[in-house]
Amino acid sequence: MISSGVLQFRYIAVEGPIGAGKTLLAERLGTRLDATIVLEESENPFLADFYSDRPGAALQAQLFYLLNRHRQQTTLQQADLFSHITIADYLFDKDKIFAYLNLDDNELFIYQRLYDLLARDVPPPDLVIYLQSPTDVLQRRLKARRSDPEHAGFDPDPDYVKELNEAYHHFFFHYDATPLLVVETSEFGTEISDEALDDLIRQVEQMSAGTRYYVPRTK
Repeated sequence: MISSGVLQFRYIAVEGPIGAGKTLLAERLGTRLDATIVLEESENPFLADFYSDRPGAALQAQLFYLLNRHRQQTTLQQADLFSHITIADYLFDKDKIFAYLNLDDNELFIYQRLYDLLARDVPPPDLVIYLQSPTDVLQRRLKARRSDPEHAGFDPDPDYVKELNEAYHHFFFHYDATPLLVVETSEFGTEISDEALDDLIRQVEQMSAGTRYYVPRTK
């Protein structure tokens, strides 16, 4: 058992595109480190209209997510949960990835003005763990996920997944706001072994400023 007391990072955000396994990893890390786990609220009443290409629905869905993420993050800050270890399965800044992918120029103008106001209230994480996966791996995982009753109706367009994954790569290639641990997850399945989890925590312990790349041991 690795003690959470040795970690210099008190607030860790786990990020990655759909299918990367960020929620699974956040939950496993949180349990192992006896940390507070913060999961993104995924319910959005505008998603159905967005998927059906109703005019204006993309902006409505994006603003709903933005406001929800802002409320959740500021609530955490007010509760002073960051005095303990907190692990979230999203980074607030990633909201812009989806905005720039889904909104037109006029919608982006409105979105960016609101984002700039809200982002001032959101505490940055001490460390971001970015789960990187090739698009074909994401597609395979998402295809398997469709058979799960919990994800009934979940069927993202393959071209959209490819474009989203490329947008994530671009975003984190230029990301320098916090220390960044890039984890290559091609060999991860639906489970993460205790050995792989301990090895990842050791990588976190060794992090300092800048970006570090890590390919997990899976055996």
